[in-house]
Amino acid sequence: MKQFISLVLIVVGAVANAQTVKVVKESIRMKNEIARGFQTELEGKPDEVAASLSRFLKAVGKSKKVEDVESISLPLINGKNYTSPFLYRVRDKSTQAVWFGIRPSDWGPDSTQLYTEIEKLLYDFSVTFYREKVQMQIDESMRALQAVERQQQRLVNQHKDYTTRLGENKNEKIQLEKSLENNKIQFEALNKKIAQNKKDQDSVALAGEQIKKVIEMQKEKQRKIN
Repeated sequence: MKQFISLVLIVVGAVANAQTVKVVKESIRMKNEIARGFQTELEGKPDEVAASLSRFLKAVGKSKKVEDVESISLPLINGKNYTSPFLYRVRDKSTQAVWFGIRPSDWGPDSTQLYTEIEKLLYDFSVTFYREKVQMQIDESMRALQAVERQQQRLVNQHKDYTTRLGENKNEKIQLEKSLENNKIQFEALNKKIAQNKKDQDSVALAGEQIKKVIEMQKEKQRKIN
């Protein structure tokens, strides 16, 4: 039972308040050029963020390493195809800092209007990440609930079994008590019969002795006849 109480405490401890996504402008230096974009900090393990980001960006395009960032050369951003590269990176700080951006020189005049699309894309990823994380907690809680329900059903069945066995035990106890009472009566009756039998045996033995004496007397009388 203690392990299920611990399980409930773990599940309750995993429930958090609704997560607020915050996306801010952030620029990074790439050699002699500044790449501009947006950054958000996610609360999660590095492998969790990396896996979620990989799934999310699969629809955007195939990436390759460029300097210290990843580059998608022909990105599909918010349903629109582009021919200039989209950049992203993840930095491990106290939280996971995820940055989406572009190099203005790659995009020319189109860079200004694209910033809104990049900001939305990063926001959508952040929301997706937290929803996936909460879904994992939901799945874990569901598994915990199923384990508790199985244990609950086991205890219900166990209670039924115990109740049935207790009823059978009570009936057996009643029968044994009746049998014991009958045994006591029979025991007392047999003791009385044994005592009476001994008295009867003594009486018969005495009568036998007396008859033997009579027979001896009769024989003696018979011998005296001339």
